Amino acid sequence: MNLADLTARLKAEARRLGFHLVGVTDCTPPSTYAAYAAWLEAGRHATMAYMAQARNRERRADPRRILPECQSILVLGIRYFQQRAAPSASGLRGQVASYAWGADYHDVVVERLRALVAFLEKAVGAPVPNRYYTDTGPVLEREYAVRAGLGWVGKNAMLINPHQGSYLILAEVLLGIPLETDPPFETDHCGSCTRCIDACPTQAILPDRTVDANRCISYLTIENKGSIPKALRPQMGTWVFGCDVCQMVCPWNRRAPLEGDPAFAPRPDVPRPLLTEELHLTPQTFNRKFKGNPLKRAKRRGYLRNVAVALGNLDDAAAVPALAKALRDAEPLVRAHAAWALGRIRSPEACRALEAALAKETDPEVRAEILAARCP
Repeated sequence: MNLADLTARLKAEARRLGFHLVGVTDCTPPSTYAAYAAWLEAGRHATMAYMAQARNRERRADPRRILPECQSILVLGIRYFQQRAAPSASGLRGQVASYAWGADYHDVVVERLRALVAFLEKAVGAPVPNRYYTDTGPVLEREYAVRAGLGWVGKNAMLINPHQGSYLILAEVLLGIPLETDPPFETDHCGSCTRCIDACPTQAILPDRTVDANRCISYLTIENKGSIPKALRPQMGTWVFGCDVCQMVCPWNRRAPLEGDPAFAPRPDVPRPLLTEELHLTPQTFNRKFKGNPLKRAKRRGYLRNVAVALGNLDDAAAVPALAKALRDAEPLVRAHAAWALGRIRSPEACRALEAALAKETDPEVRAEILAARCP
């Protein structure tokens, strides 16, 4: 089998498995590594220390440090569902980033990548050295996606495809076998548009097409395991897991399909959760509700922290009973942010709940939140 035929067969199998975008590039070290290193040096990765670890930095600098036999990189993309495809819902509702509406993409994509490698090895009749990742490996995947012809990196730092938009999960397979490479995507179609930068609630998008994780709602609600900075809480709106604002305003997503891979179809009560009910989730009910779903990454304490902030931003006295109960939660992180939310609402019932909690609270950080939130 010649190189072109093997590449064509592999791409066809990738599409059969559900990948909407498929391209191939070589194993040349990424040209954007210096910019990535500068991003790290500026502390834009926040508390994600694994990104700055020496071994990971070295591997991101050259794919052959991951797979010494690397001869080609297969780059893939799967489209998920857009935010505007979500039905409206009444009540005190939060918002979840649309990639997390259905199954955990790590589980779905890794299974498909494994099947794709098995197909390739069967086609060539021999084992093929490989490494595959989806958002988990030390790979500057957006550069490889551009080099493989999948799209361009937009001003919101996300890959944008002219037909599929930016609601994409990327994956890559490093292969110890040559494939026919695709021409890179050489045009930038953002032009003078700055809608994503202007719309970002926390001004996290930087002029150099990078994002400051310290301010990004996705980081604050998922990777951040501690308290959310008070100055940023009011800007987070009702986002309780991730954020899609920069994608929702992008003109290229207006031209893209609303629906994506069925594996990521919305589960009931996930896209727009009823926040007062979410505060009642026990560790057991949280685990059951989000089994096989990305929201488990935030853990119960992080998720309920986010829910409390969203309720505070809604500023509705109907949330006070649930928030008052959260002031007795076993997790200090939940109690602290519930106190902040009650301080935002400031109804007579909210004020009484804060005073009652202050009389019993012993955790210094929670007490500080209650003191700052209590009514004069």
